[in-house]
Amino acid sequence: MEIKNVQIPFSLFRQLVSYHLMEDQSCSEEICKGLMEKVDRMANRQLYTQSKTASTEEEREKFRQEYLDRRGIPDSFRW
Repeated sequence: MEIKNVQIPFSLFRQLVSYHLMEDQSCSEEICKGLMEKVDRMANRQLYTQSKTASTEEEREKFRQEYLDRRGIPDSFRW
């Protein structure tokens, strides 16, 4: 398993520190929202990368379609 670094905005990091070290529960909703947005961006990036690097044209097209679906690009706007 490959270990990668993940960057988050400083404000989210500050909220995480406050939540875990100072037991400040007031920012839990913002933390959840920020982490979910980060996970979505990571998933989109992974799909985009796979759409460019998959070994077969069929796989590339499958990942491209899934990426466009996640981004909310309408079928009429796609090439």
